[in-house]
Amino acid sequence: MGQTIKAFVFDAYGTLYDVRSVENAVELAFPGRGRLITHVWRMKQLEYSWLATLMSRYEDFWCLTLRSLEYTLHSLNLSFNEQLLQDIASSYLNLTPFDDARPCLERLAPLTRAILSNGSRSMLSSLAVNSKLDRLFDHIVSVDANRAFKPAPQAYALIEAVLGVGRDEVAFVSSNGFDICGAKSFGFTVVRVARTDTANIAGSLAEMIVDDLFVFNLMRANAEALNYAADLTVGSLADIPDLFEDRGFAG
Repeated sequence: MGQTIKAFVFDAYGTLYDVRSVENAVELAFPGRGRLITHVWRMKQLEYSWLATLMSRYEDFWCLTLRSLEYTLHSLNLSFNEQLLQDIASSYLNLTPFDDARPCLERLAPLTRAILSNGSRSMLSSLAVNSKLDRLFDHIVSVDANRAFKPAPQAYALIEAVLGVGRDEVAFVSSNGFDICGAKSFGFTVVRVARTDTANIAGSLAEMIVDDLFVFNLMRANAEALNYAADLTVGSLADIPDLFEDRGFAG
């Protein structure tokens, strides 16, 4: 990995922003069900994005966010109306950034910093502004432009087109296994952010605590068992600037 990195590209959901922060809004609407709804909703949201791409039936991520929430509430026999769906889904416009997001982005300047996300243009714009991180990005790229969700190669190709860099000049940062595989397959240098503590999983198993949170964490705890592993793994975004500087391939 002796190439010069000219751009750091970040996944948004689960990497820069904590998708589980929607739980507060869900819990207000459905007391006692917030965590379960949040986890099922997120898994179904991703499943719908993959189906839409595989079937060549693209709908933007806002539509899929609403549809996956509707599925989740129906499955739990919970009553709702369209306005409630919209109100709960709007929590995706106000996700909480992880504490390590801002320090990492600030330290990477003046290198190009970008988001590549499945989120729609309007979702990402609102999220960046509401979290006050918008001025830390040179580009916010939605897959809308190529109408294919990650991990489809058409999604990652947007980075070359929009940023004007080669794939070997990009460090792509994500905590999501499917995204890491897709980015590595495309040819980016990939950094995996290990957001799930495997010790917590071991502890839950020892105590036989197998609930929805355990299942959610279990699906994210380790690198995928495929041939597209990340080049580097960090426990925090805060580790990235020093890591690249020490290895001598920051631009």
